[in-house]
Formats: sequence, structure tokens, C-alpha cells
Amino acid sequence: MTPTPSFQSYKRFRPDGAYDAIVVGSGIGGLGTAALLAKQAGRRVLVLERHYTAGGYTHAFRRPGYEWDVGVHYIGSVEPGTTVRALFDYVTDGALGWADIGEVYDRIVIGQDIYDYPRGLANLKARLKAYFPGDEAAIDGYFTAVRAAVAGSQLFFADRAMPALVSAVAGPLLRRRFLKYADRTTRQVLEGLTRNQRLIAVLTGQYGDYGLPPAESSFAMHAFVTGHYFGGGYYPVGGAGRIAAAIAPVIQAAGGAVVVDAEVAEIVVEGRRAVGVRMAADGTVLRAPVVVSDAGVGNTFGRLVPRDVAEGRGLLANLAQVRPSHGHLCLYVGLQHTAAELGLPRANYWVYPHEQHERAVAEYLANPDAPLPLAYISFPSAKDPDFERRHPGRATIEVVTLAPWAWFERWAGTRWMRRGDDYEALKAQLTGRLLDALCARVPQVRARIDHAELSTPLSTAHFAGYARGELYGLDHTPSRFRQSWLRPRTPLAGLYLTGQDISTCGVAGALFGGVLTASAITGRNVLRAVNP
Repeated sequence: MTPTPSFQSYKRFRPDGAYDAIVVGSGIGGLGTAALLAKQAGRRVLVLERHYTAGGYTHAFRRPGYEWDVGVHYIGSVEPGTTVRALFDYVTDGALGWADIGEVYDRIVIGQDIYDYPRGLANLKARLKAYFPGDEAAIDGYFTAVRAAVAGSQLFFADRAMPALVSAVAGPLLRRRFLKYADRTTRQVLEGLTRNQRLIAVLTGQYGDYGLPPAESSFAMHAFVTGHYFGGGYYPVGGAGRIAAAIAPVIQAAGGAVVVDAEVAEIVVEGRRAVGVRMAADGTVLRAPVVVSDAGVGNTFGRLVPRDVAEGRGLLANLAQVRPSHGHLCLYVGLQHTAAELGLPRANYWVYPHEQHERAVAEYLANPDAPLPLAYISFPSAKDPDFERRHPGRATIEVVTLAPWAWFERWAGTRWMRRGDDYEALKAQLTGRLLDALCARVPQVRARIDHAELSTPLSTAHFAGYARGELYGLDHTPSRFRQSWLRPRTPLAGLYLTGQDISTCGVAGALFGGVLTASAITGRNVLRAVNP
């Protein structure tokens, strides 16, 4: 595939002078860090991406006549006047537009029952109280807890950007309010408010956005996700690929570059300091006084940092305290009709077999033939007002569910598109199940499907570089938020982390990881210039 013109291929890349920082990985955290350093500190930043295009989970891919996003199914909190919107406007110089996906952004389906999530906190509260008369006090208590957890996170993450010595003194006080909620699971908090299991199932109906059912997830992560969409859901005009394409010129304007097909083999360490990276393709060492990894802490500490350094600095011991998130299946569906002709909605469907989310997941993990624990259905061509201009007469749908790495591990040493007949047979069987889930909810598409292509955790490992095909980096359990080492600064001088692992999953979460990292590198709160 031909790289987007904003990105250079490593095969043709020639370093032009010295760089102030090198960023490994071009996910939204890496691109955000680079853009903030470029705009606020005039830094020349080199972003190196192993994939053929930039953007990480925000990139889009194409087949003849079609285009799909791989991770940007919808984004919240980008209505005018929000900090997230101000941040996106800042790192793109206002070049990224947003389309409102409508009054209802999520539709929770449990068995045959449907529960809508409408835009606006007051509207959502009222709708839930109409669905669950008699549970008004529990619903009010739930939203109070959500807002308190989100409010407490501001000081918690401010602590993450501080130097270790300052954090050792001030951190316990800054973290206390947030950890009151982060230390408890989502189910623990909700069952402290209500025993109505159907209400709990509906309130946690977006759990696929962070990948853990309520008995395993930190309530803080749940609060981030549900609160993120109180103002509604939005989609980038022009598709998910517009995000990286809009940020790259900001990096380039300060003399930086975004280079694709540029896999990093190793972070180069001299003495006690990271001084650059060694490229996988040719062994070239590219040097900079600051190295930022957006490759995830597992890849950074477990593969990119030399093993003797990682052991000596306690980095591998840190990794033993966390676990990777689940993998996923995503079925990319193409149709030779427009979204309007097919009557496709803009709202997402979250489809569950029953109200016991944990039981559904446990049964599925134990037996792949059990009912799908969830099916998330997204309609990107209906959300993007520019889609029909780019792909006239076509529409796209995506269907996502959980998939453990263990089901696919035996093919881990095989090559993409050459994994063998048994793998293709498994994919065909899984494709049929996801198509059945789609057509049960949107039956008008069954006879109109022109293309259906399934990605598995092996696809994620191949393209995103996550060793076990994890979708959300580290699992968002209560213990994850107790890991004080998940911060931009590492024990190795000159090496910083960014992205979702030091913040939270999701596009906005990973972008705020970039805010934390840029703040730590520059020694000032970069948000003050973004949203004064």
C-alpha cells in the first residue's frame, strides 16, 4: 500500500539534521506527544511507525470501493467548549472536523429488550428512570459516583506527570480521592447502589469499550467511558484516517517527520541513559536526547529496552504486576448500497445474550461454541457525512466481539495471509457467527453483503505489534491504577512512555497520555496553552 503523502517511507527517509526527540509508534499518544512538543517547545520530533501507515488504532484501511476504521468507532467529549475538543483542535491546527452521530449514540440490547443511551446527562438520567421506575435513587447515586470518580482523576493524573521525588511527597494526597473509586470494581460500586441486575447490566452495557465485565473492571475506568459520552458521540469527518493525517503537518512544521515502515529493533542505551534507537531494517542508529515509546509498556520494557538493562532497572519486575487486555475479533462488512438506502443507523448496537455479563464471558471463554458474550455493531459509513463522496454507492459495517489469544496462539509463528487452511476454516466459522449476530439485528443487510473480512488477535499482533493481540493495552483492573510506575518518566534517563498505558484506553485517553508525557518532558502543564 502507498503511504499517505503526509508520511514518509523509511526506505526513502534521510535524516535532516538532529532531532530533539524520537517517538516510537504513531498511535494517538505518540502523535499527540510529538505535536505538543512541536507547538509548545519548538522541538523537532521524529515519529517512527512500523506499520505502512500512521495512526495506530486510529488508522483506516481500504479494500476496493471500501474503507473501515480499526478503532475509532465513536469519540465523546468533542462538542465545542470541551477540553478534548480544544486538544484535538490544538494538535491538528483545527483541521479535523467532527460529525454528531445523533440523539442516541448507544443502543443496549439484552435478549429482545432495547435500552437507548440519549445525548445529554439529563436526558440519559430521565430515560433510565423511565426504563427502571422505582430505581431513581440508585440511578442518581450512580451518576454521582461517576462524576466524583472523573473529578478525582484530575489530581491523580497530575501526579503521574510529576517527578518521582515530588510524587513521593505529594502523591498520596493527590491520589486518594480517585483511588476511592478506582480500587473498587464496577460491580462492587453498582451493587452498593442496587440489587436490580437488569439495571446493572444496562448501566454497564458499554463495557466492551474497555474490555472487562463489571466484576473485573475498575469503576474508575467505567466512569471515564460512560462520562465521556454524556455529551453524545461523534465521528471524524473524512474517516478515522483523518486524525493522523491532520496531526502530521503540525509535527512537520517544526522540522519533524512521521516515518512509516520504520520498525525499531531496540532502544539504544549508553551508560544510564537512552540515547536513540536502532532500526530493524538496516541496523542504523538514530540518536536523540529524548526517546518516547508509544509501543506499550510490554513491548518497551520486554522487547525494546536491552534485557540486561530492563532487569537491572526493575522494568521486568514491573511488568509482572500487570496483565494484557483481551484480544478481539472484528468483522469488516462492505455493502453495494448506501447507508441511507439500507436504512443503517448511526447509533451503535451493544448486543448481549442476557443480563449476566460475567457469566456470558466465562461460558464463552470456556467453550467457543457458547453464545457470543457481546456483539458490538458500528456503522461508520452512516456516521461519516463524507463517506459517500469518497465511496459512492457503498456502505460499511463493523461487528466486534471478544477473542482470547489462546484460541489463536498455535498460528503465532505463521505469516499474515499465509496461516493455512485450518486457520481459514476457523475464520470462516467465526465470520458466520458474527454475520448471524449482525443480521439478527439488521436483517435488511443479509442479501446485500458484498465483502466480509475478519481480523483476529493475530491481525492485531501483526499490525499493531501487541504480542498477544491485546486490544486495550493493559487490563483496566483496580490493581492497574495502583501501579505508580505507569507514568511518563521511566527509571532510565531519557526514556519516556506515552499513550494508553500511562493513562487509559480509548482515543481521548491515549491522547491525554500524550499530554502527560509532553508535560513531563517540558516541565510544564501543556494543557494551559491548549485550553487557557
